[in-house]
Amino acid sequence: MDGFEAQLNDLLVSTYRSIEEIEEKMVKEAKSLNLSINELHLLEAVGDDAEQGRTVSEISERAGLSLPTVTLAVNKLVQKGFVEKRKSAQDGRMVHVTLTRHGRKANRAHQYFHRKMASAVASEMTQEEKAALVKGIEKLNSFLGRRLAAREKEV
Repeated sequence: MDGFEAQLNDLLVSTYRSIEEIEEKMVKEAKSLNLSINELHLLEAVGDDAEQGRTVSEISERAGLSLPTVTLAVNKLVQKGFVEKRKSAQDGRMVHVTLTRHGRKANRAHQYFHRKMASAVASEMTQEEKAALVKGIEKLNSFLGRRLAAREKEV
């Protein structure tokens, strides 16, 4: 690994851990939420923009988690009062998951946290730095997306 690659690796690992740690602290400080960071991310996958809700399969795909994992997590979130399940009006075999008022509030708080973090980072950057960062992250996301797709084909 050359110097740039080593530095990039260290920065990626450090950045990931820092974001994760900041999110964890935010969740712990908001004791009224009674949610883990994984549950918050699942609420994000359910989304409050879907009026009819999303199926467990759709949530699984959006969250990148297995169906059994999402099923268990959704049931736990139902018990906690953050989501509800409703049978489809068109097909009674289909179940849609939607955020409750409490779930929408938690999801908005999480989205607000991300907006504030992005805003704080951007406030310390020039336009050129912002453009370079966005371009670099777009390339990183594209690379990671290709790697994930290749892994899924292997399985």
